[in-house]
Amino acid sequence: MSGARARLRRLGLAGLAAVAMALAIPAGAVQPDEVLPDPALEERARAISGGLRCIVCRNESIDESNAELARDLRLLVRERLVAGDSDAEVMSYVVDRYGEFVLLRPTLSGANILLWAAPLLLIGLGGALSIVYIRRRAVAVAPAEAALSPDEEARLKVLLKE
Repeated sequence: MSGARARLRRLGLAGLAAVAMALAIPAGAVQPDEVLPDPALEERARAISGGLRCIVCRNESIDESNAELARDLRLLVRERLVAGDSDAEVMSYVVDRYGEFVLLRPTLSGANILLWAAPLLLIGLGGALSIVYIRRRAVAVAPAEAALSPDEEARLKVLLKE
């Protein structure tokens, strides 16, 4: 019985450790020294940085990432806001510098339209090819059966009688 208790105890401790680790995950990576004194500007900075992708972490916003480049981008956003840029100007500045990849939600323009439409186009093309194949197969003429020679017919009759 002591073996079962030890296993249960280890399982319980593992569960508690998992819960503790889940609670220890930081909500954001913005450091106290990055926060702007003006709450309105800080709110705008958070909104902008929430829409920018960390180039190192890929699918995290710069607001959530602990990467050094994300910190640099957060500081750049705040610097541009303090300089008087609008939200659109800040986004434009960052996109001009790093490309559209830095946007977590890319725009629906230019070459991106093809990327957004590609899945639908491929599904449509596949459906059209399937329909053409099925229709051609339905109207295809089956190959004519070859007639038996007189010797084959005689042999077949002998085999069937037995």
